[in-house]
Amino acid sequence: MNKASLKPSKNLRADAAKVLHQILEHGVSARECLPAMQQTYSDQDKAWLQEMTYGVLRQLPILQFWLRLLLDKPLKNNFKVVEHLIMLGFYQLAFSRVSTHAAVSETVDACKPLNTIAMKGLVNAVLRNFIRQEVQLNVPDNEQINSGQPKWLYKKLRAAYPQQYSVLLAAMQNKAPIWLRVNTKHMTLADYGEKLAQQQIGFSLEPEQPDGLVLDKGCDITTLPGYELGWFAVQDGAAQLAARLLGPLAGERILDCCAAPGGKTCHILELEPQLTECVALDIEQHRLGRVSENLQRLGHQAHLVCGDANQPATWWDGQQFDRILLDAPCSATGIIRRHPDIKWLRKAQDIARLVELQAQILDAIWPLLKPGGTLLYATCSILPEENHQQVTEFLARTANAKLDMTFANDAPDKPGRQILPGDKQMDGFYYARLLKS
Repeated sequence: MNKASLKPSKNLRADAAKVLHQILEHGVSARECLPAMQQTYSDQDKAWLQEMTYGVLRQLPILQFWLRLLLDKPLKNNFKVVEHLIMLGFYQLAFSRVSTHAAVSETVDACKPLNTIAMKGLVNAVLRNFIRQEVQLNVPDNEQINSGQPKWLYKKLRAAYPQQYSVLLAAMQNKAPIWLRVNTKHMTLADYGEKLAQQQIGFSLEPEQPDGLVLDKGCDITTLPGYELGWFAVQDGAAQLAARLLGPLAGERILDCCAAPGGKTCHILELEPQLTECVALDIEQHRLGRVSENLQRLGHQAHLVCGDANQPATWWDGQQFDRILLDAPCSATGIIRRHPDIKWLRKAQDIARLVELQAQILDAIWPLLKPGGTLLYATCSILPEENHQQVTEFLARTANAKLDMTFANDAPDKPGRQILPGDKQMDGFYYARLLKS
């Protein structure tokens, strides 16, 4: 089964297996293949597809462990997708509220739309053995498998956070809440809270985010008050810190580097609508389309530039910026609880390449900053080599750069601020504010 076969069959379990196959065998992002599969379904079935797909991705190591207990040998070629179908069945039986009958019979029936009807007997036997032998009670004495993380990431996190890794790994398995950032161009946080309360939509507040709130439960955000009117944006609490840490002031020229999908650009403009110019840079034109859509919905204007942050000579006009937000390309390990496909798309060998790219962009963008200016380095990673180690090395080789210590970690050998998944309901993020002399 190749990428070209990713067409909805109108069978939920078959289509969930196809999505899993695309992610795990072909390295396709869930953001690309899941919406394509959901397009012909009702809202309820779209939610089911995402819930089941993400559930399998969260629990993949234990599902694979059970699969090896019950399957004599791996399936190959066009039958490989059946392994993903079986693991979907395991997930339904062990972790969901799907009835046992539906989990077995409808999963078996999904073989037909997958063009693997010859596997129906095998799928039926494996699932019934799973139930009969109570395989879900077979939990291995293996912390990595039980953590839900791939081996390479488990080892890195255990080494980086020896005192915290157990809590961290547990937090990464939890579903992320929905954060909203109220668009202060239109109303205050208190005003929007009243709008939600009128519709009996529960939420909580976090003191560190004066424009943000956390919904008590998931929902279709397009049905929330004022979506079309641009009253709010969906943005995690950790990401909401970026604009405030950047600290835009009236009359300044600001660069949002690697800006898509534009949430931070919009927040910068909400905090300071009197900027001389806000430039939103991204390397991909189609991603700038997302920035444009968000700017339009929220009622803001920015100068969009398609260009490579690593090659500013190809797009920069020569005028330096007062402040630069560098939301660097990274492993995205801090947002795995929100996008569980990340941990299976990323490989151990990717990290060194990303660290090198981050260093190159830092060096390339630094000359674009005015003396006396501020660069905010940000990632949604929790790996030290992308974060405090990256900043330490940049400071060591850059004579006119120093660290703003006003929000740094307590440990002097770990510059910047590392937020871990689950801290105050936030995603994992890293920030370091660098000042140019």
